[in-house]
Amino acid sequence: MIKTRLDLDRIRAARGVIDPIFLDTPMYRCDALGSQLGCTVSIKLETANPVRSFKARGTELVASLLTEQGRNAVVCASAGNLGQALGWSGRRRGIDVTVVASRRAPVAKLDRIRALGAELELVDGDFEMARERAASIARWRGIRLVEDSLDVETCEGAATIGLELAGGESAFDAVLIALGGGAMATGVGYVLKTLVPGVEVICVQPTGAPAMTRSWHDRRVVTTESTDTIADGVAGRYPIPAVLDDLLTVADDAVLVRETSIIAGMQMLLEHAGLVVEPSAALGVAAVLEDRDRFVGRHVITVICGSNVDPDAYRRWVHR
Repeated sequence: MIKTRLDLDRIRAARGVIDPIFLDTPMYRCDALGSQLGCTVSIKLETANPVRSFKARGTELVASLLTEQGRNAVVCASAGNLGQALGWSGRRRGIDVTVVASRRAPVAKLDRIRALGAELELVDGDFEMARERAASIARWRGIRLVEDSLDVETCEGAATIGLELAGGESAFDAVLIALGGGAMATGVGYVLKTLVPGVEVICVQPTGAPAMTRSWHDRRVVTTESTDTIADGVAGRYPIPAVLDDLLTVADDAVLVRETSIIAGMQMLLEHAGLVVEPSAALGVAAVLEDRDRFVGRHVITVICGSNVDPDAYRRWVHR
């Protein structure tokens, strides 16, 4: 029995709560990409939805619970994708959503948060400062604070991806998951280790934002003073202890990849899969690029977790 904060029955029930538009996302073998990487590669595409990321799987659970409780306001800190997802889920249920984000977050993400009707407050610091401000707003207004990865709903919503992977027709050997706060890694990892324990769960993080990966290897929380990566969606500095405990239980490995490999992964996903992705979504491809021998002859799945990217920045990275 795998012991984490997550529960398989709740995860299965979550599929009845999450809007179907976010469920059963495309998964397919991409031979063009696999031939370049030297292994069989399947893509799990979490960007073909109204918020262009996997995050709404979790915010749908949060918003549904708030409605059941008769609460009509919520606040979160976000690097961009969670704020969009919470804005979408809140708007369809009449919930007032406030999002706190860094002023340095991609403009495309900030604009989309506003377009979804959320109140957006910007801070001059990074995501961790946004998290502190969101907590302050929650206390002052007496409203629900949504903390990505700490709130189990965000993990169990993401875990429905794992149900879809485990229920697929094709067998696979490993899954590559972008690692930030840990909601997707712990959620998907928990389901796979419960239902198909032979699958290797590999978490991938940038060398410029290594806190959770270092914590996993040291088996204790390791923080960093700063981050330096284009993968803004996974650029946290303070791992959450409860999330790390779950990750230690369900992940087989956590690896770091260089910025050049992330950019190469974005380029390959465009050229060989026709996908425009944000840097975090290319971490899985980057991991294969940096350790090809590990994956030769294997069937790996990479979760394409988001495509909310600033067009100008994307052109600089991919078309340079």
